[in-house]
Amino acid sequence: MKTLKLRREALRRRASGHTWIFSNELETVDTTIPPGTICGVLYPDGRPAGVGFFNPKSLISVRLLARDTAELPADFIAKRLAAALEYRRTLGVEENCRLCFGESDDLPGLVVDRYGDSVVIEILSAGMELLKDDITAALRALINPRGIFYKNTHQFRELEGLKSYEETAYGTLPEKAEIVENGLKFRIPMAGAQKTGWYFDQRENRAAVEPFFEGRKVLDLHTYLGGFAVTAARGGAKAVWAVDSSEKAIEAAEENASLNGFKDKIVFRKEKAERMLEALETGQLPEQPDFILLDPPNIVRNKKNLPQALKMLGRMAGSAFKALPKGGYLAVSTCSHHISRGIFVETLSGAAARAGKRAMLVELRGQAKDHPVLVNMPETEYLHFALLRII
Repeated sequence: MKTLKLRREALRRRASGHTWIFSNELETVDTTIPPGTICGVLYPDGRPAGVGFFNPKSLISVRLLARDTAELPADFIAKRLAAALEYRRTLGVEENCRLCFGESDDLPGLVVDRYGDSVVIEILSAGMELLKDDITAALRALINPRGIFYKNTHQFRELEGLKSYEETAYGTLPEKAEIVENGLKFRIPMAGAQKTGWYFDQRENRAAVEPFFEGRKVLDLHTYLGGFAVTAARGGAKAVWAVDSSEKAIEAAEENASLNGFKDKIVFRKEKAERMLEALETGQLPEQPDFILLDPPNIVRNKKNLPQALKMLGRMAGSAFKALPKGGYLAVSTCSHHISRGIFVETLSGAAARAGKRAMLVELRGQAKDHPVLVNMPETEYLHFALLRII
């Protein structure tokens, strides 16, 4: 096993327990080592600092698999996936969940979503790409799925020097998988969907906000497959309008509404969220909602893009604030680790002030527990969800 040496300046961050080592924290970056190679890392005095995936092409040079050791068990993939599944069992969501959440489950760059007997995987690190066969074999032994599908199309793969592709690595997958979430049924496309298919990270937020829908006129922007819209219908909303810019998403959301008996209670429309907010703000719509859900896709591509993204989020939230009456609700989400919880609340505060509205923060929530957050690694916390009431 080849070894790399830490600079003395990197010791303080290593003591924090963070599992990434950046290129400027190494004495030298050996470009002759192939991306994804498992290497040892040494402290400046020669003691073992850990073992991890090394990638000379990435700003994140090392993704640690083990700390303060030079050893790594040969079957670490299988053991860590088994531990990840056991944790989800304690949550009661092992059949439909994020089975593995990368660094939080000690498998950096590996995302595994389980839809009953179907599995969708996303690999975001060169090291995991080299271990793809081991991952497939471990999952077959662990849960015996009907099919395993790799959806390796995320833009972050470019940072690791990886190509984009989709591949069925084992068995066959249905065109759609049916899951049960919070007592509701949803059919999820296995190919051609956003990310890995379904946003399990919003499961607990959908359940938490359901009681607030009763008697409300709900506008669900970025509805995708209708998760919040269908929840609102069951929660007793007086009316539900669900909007998405994707025709395929709208068709799938309509199917999910029908699947749960709410076909006639939800009006679906293909439209951009920004256009709907403009129409609301200028009073162009025949009816005004008193509950708006704003759940945009990730608008922060990188740290340099953060100021622009915050302005966009502030504009959208501001338009929603202006459109809502006193006593109305706004639920807003953001899904980038570049936006901290403090920055998120500050952005919403500024948007409310500019809209001339006062808002009460009813709840401030995060990602579901099958997307665990490491306190030693802030990057594992990425989803923020705020429920606000206009006062």
